[in-house]
Amino acid sequence: MATEDMATEGKATEGIEAVFLTTHNWGRAAKFFQTLGYELEFATDHNSALLRNGDGAYVFIAEVPEDQEPQTRIVLKVPDADAFRPDADLDVVTPFEDTHYGTREMTVRDPDGRVWSLQAPGKN
Repeated sequence: MATEDMATEGKATEGIEAVFLTTHNWGRAAKFFQTLGYELEFATDHNSALLRNGDGAYVFIAEVPEDQEPQTRIVLKVPDADAFRPDADLDVVTPFEDTHYGTREMTVRDPDGRVWSLQAPGKN
C-alpha cells in the first residue's frame, strides 16, 4: 500500500515529533542541548523544559527523583487522533488520552518490547 493511501486511511504517522528525556538535573541536561545548538523555548516551575533546534523534533526534559532511572522516549507525530486507525495487531499499551499539556497521547509496544509514544494535537 502506498504511503499516501496509508495516510488517507489514518494508519500513518508523520515522523518524529519529539524526544522526551527524564533526568536527575534538568538544568544540566538543558545546558548540554544548548551547547548542541538547541534553544530554550520555555522552562516550567516544576523542573522541566522544552528546547528546539530549527524545524526538527523538539526535546522535552523533565527532572525525576534520584530513585528513578533516567529514560528516553521517542514520540511519533499523528496528525489526527480521531482519524488514526492502526492495524488490529498493533500492541496498544494506552489508547489516546488528553494530556495536561494540551496534546493527546497514545503508547504502543514494538515487537522487541520498547514502548513508543504517539502524539496528536489536542481537541480545541
